[in-house]
Order: sequence, then structure tokens, then C-alpha cells
Amino acid sequence: MEKTVTLFGTSKANEGDSVYTLAQETGLVLAQAGYTIVNGGYGGTMLAAGKGASQVNGEVIGVTCSAFKRNKPNQYVTREVLTHSLDERLDKLIELGQAYIVFPGGTGTLLELAKVWELQNKGFVEKKKPIIIMGKFWDSLIELLSTDDPECVNFITIIDEPKQVVEILK
Repeated sequence: MEKTVTLFGTSKANEGDSVYTLAQETGLVLAQAGYTIVNGGYGGTMLAAGKGASQVNGEVIGVTCSAFKRNKPNQYVTREVLTHSLDERLDKLIELGQAYIVFPGGTGTLLELAKVWELQNKGFVEKKKPIIIMGKFWDSLIELLSTDDPECVNFITIIDEPKQVVEILK
């Protein structure tokens, strides 16, 4: 199977925002290293990562959802996977990823992070798949959860620079 990395993050980021720039740089770095980007296929960090990957003709799989009533994926998606519910969409995003990168985001990103983290934490994943947290946004949550379950932090890596991603994935 191809090398795929699923990216989770806010749909509210706009060009010029720091998280947008971070996602765009990450998409570029991953595509340069031969990775296929998997994300939700719409705006914000999804658009930014696709834009970065497109600079080097990288592949971007957009896992979209008909329940959202959105017309179509963003212009950087090279292959669309259409799902019909939020649960089906999240399951497909998780299934396609060999690793996960989590950018700042809202409740949707929290749901995505929580599910991949819990699957790792409870051993429901055959092979360990890296969960990479980009930046400090989730630090308070990670600290809070580690007070109850100190071992849960063993499943995540926190980084600040897109170039660190490829080193972790090697």
C-alpha cells in the first residue's frame, strides 16, 4: 500500500493564519517525501495541506461526507472518497492513514484525535501508527488526560516544525 498520512485540523483556518501556513508546509514536506495526504477534503487546514502537496504534484485523498451538504471537495483533492455519515467518514480517515497528524482545531478535530488516540491506547490497532501533534494547542488536554492515565502520552509525539514529521515517519 502507498505511504499515507491522515491530517486532522480546523476547517476555519484561512490563508495567512499560522495554522494554515503550518498545514501547507506540512503538506509540501510530506508530498516531497513521497507521502499521500489524506484529509477531509474541504477548507481550512485540509485545503492548506492540499495546496502544499500540489506544489510538487502530490496526491491528496479527500474523504468527504454527503451529510454535510457541501458541493464538492477543494481543488487540490486528486481522489475523492465519498462517505454518507460522520462516523463513516472518520472511520475511513483512520483506515486510510498509516500515521496521523493533528493540527489545532475545534470539536471535530478533538473527536478525530480522541478516536485515534483511544484506538492506540486500548490496543485496537494491529500495528502502532504514529499520532503526531503539531504545535502546543493540545498541550493542556494532553496534560489533563495524563493525570488520569500517565501511559496514554506514550502514543503521541508533539512537534513544532513540519520537517520533523518525515523524520518521525522514517
